[in-house]
Amino acid sequence: MREMDVVGVRVEMPANQPMVLLREVIGHRYLPVWIAATEASAIANAQEGVLPPRPLTHDLLKDVITSLGHRLTEVRITKLEDRVFHAALLIDGIEISSRTSDAIALALRTGSDIYCADEVLDEAGIEVPEAEDDEVEKFREFLDQVSADDFSTGSDPDKPED
Repeated sequence: MREMDVVGVRVEMPANQPMVLLREVIGHRYLPVWIAATEASAIANAQEGVLPPRPLTHDLLKDVITSLGHRLTEVRITKLEDRVFHAALLIDGIEISSRTSDAIALALRTGSDIYCADEVLDEAGIEVPEAEDDEVEKFREFLDQVSADDFSTGSDPDKPED
């Protein structure tokens, strides 16, 4: 398992499909995960520190976990099967299956670590040599300018979620 950081969320054109981009903490691989607009908004909100007036689903789950005296220790992206990423939440040593986008949104809210299985990175990771870090920096600048309002909240049932 490799520790990952969330670089940010963007919308891939022309398909208008949101994705979250993760990066190895130690290494040069990036992992693009295609997600639904709702989860893209939830991840972007968490990164920006936006707190809704009433808890949304990921905020509610975080509150339930902590109110019951438990702790989300880490999120694991465990496999890639038929172009769908699978993840697990590790709560007090118990592994619970989760959609990857939901797991990332929850990890950002709880400050939990995110890990990815080596096999998943080997299959879907994108190696970015240090010479191309300039492009990555441009992408990060783009992410600094984008807000959750840039994403629609409707979802397309024909588009696969993570």
